[in-house]
Amino acid sequence: MARYLPPPAPECVLTRDGTYAARLTLAADGESWLPERWTLGGPEPYVVPLPGNQPEEPDAEVQPMSDGRVLIHRTADLRHTFTLLYPTGPATGELSVGSVECPDGESLRLLPPAPDGRRAYAVAVSPGGSTAVWLVAGGPCGPEHLGEIRGRCSGGVWLDHEGRMLALDREAGGRTKTVVVDLARGCEVSPLLQISAESDDRLVTADPDSGLLLIRSDAPSPGRHRLGWGVLGSTLPVRFPEGLCPAECVMTPFAVQPGQVLTPEACSVALRVDGVGGTWIGLWRPADRRVWHVAAPAGWLTGAGRFDEGGELRLPYATGEEPCGLATVLAPPADAAADTTADSAPVPVRPVPLQQSPLATV
Repeated sequence: MARYLPPPAPECVLTRDGTYAARLTLAADGESWLPERWTLGGPEPYVVPLPGNQPEEPDAEVQPMSDGRVLIHRTADLRHTFTLLYPTGPATGELSVGSVECPDGESLRLLPPAPDGRRAYAVAVSPGGSTAVWLVAGGPCGPEHLGEIRGRCSGGVWLDHEGRMLALDREAGGRTKTVVVDLARGCEVSPLLQISAESDDRLVTADPDSGLLLIRSDAPSPGRHRLGWGVLGSTLPVRFPEGLCPAECVMTPFAVQPGQVLTPEACSVALRVDGVGGTWIGLWRPADRRVWHVAAPAGWLTGAGRFDEGGELRLPYATGEEPCGLATVLAPPADAAADTTADSAPVPVRPVPLQQSPLATV
């Protein structure tokens, strides 16, 4: 049976509205690491380095906040510290928001940015098989323990615009199923995904507007984790199109078009495609039978991007000539489903160079 491999982390983290991004990058000396804040909501993107008093460790986590500050999660032995960084002229201001002590063997990681951009959450997984949920920034008085969940939890997907309903993939009893955690009710847990009793079912991403869910499960092919889609609250079964499961590639959704209220089939989905030829972009809609393949822009911060409501995909990139840029890729036309053979007879995929694609502008 093939072992499940979690998707690779994106090279930068975006706020939910795409206004800011943050990442760790190598400094000019090529050895030390420093945080950067990217401002993407204005007429031209620009980057602000946020060097501290000492180099950062490569495993530090950064997350942009909606006010332009950057939260950094540092680890020292068993202590996890959380600090807000902000530019102050030529220097970097630091505001400590507190720390969390974790017992030996317990891991702690930040969850994806909360919808409101003012709060940040983390989960701590213990060797004993439980998961603690923490509010680590944006609370009234430092990190706050919100609740404990039975089972080891991974993933993390927001299901609403308020930052109350959080989906986590919980491993318990030898199987992994996605559950919903209600943060306003002491981390009360309820089931979300169970395609079959014997399958491992994980939520990859969700869109609160349309209810579209992207799911990875081995239910249709035991031993092979396939990508499928469903609709939150729907009684229809999860569908696993062949176009999303090519044998020679791994596809990972990283952006869903917002604003498509109650029309999940019309949502454009951006996919990171990892194959023998490298990594590129896939564009797909549930209503379509095919995936459009487009080469990633040079310097793409792999796995990062966001759709605007008009269907344009914005991809942050950095090159030696342009240290902060956004490439724009248009969604496929609505009649892109004309190729009806793609679901039944997948063929080797080759991305179209971005500058040659009729769907793309830079």
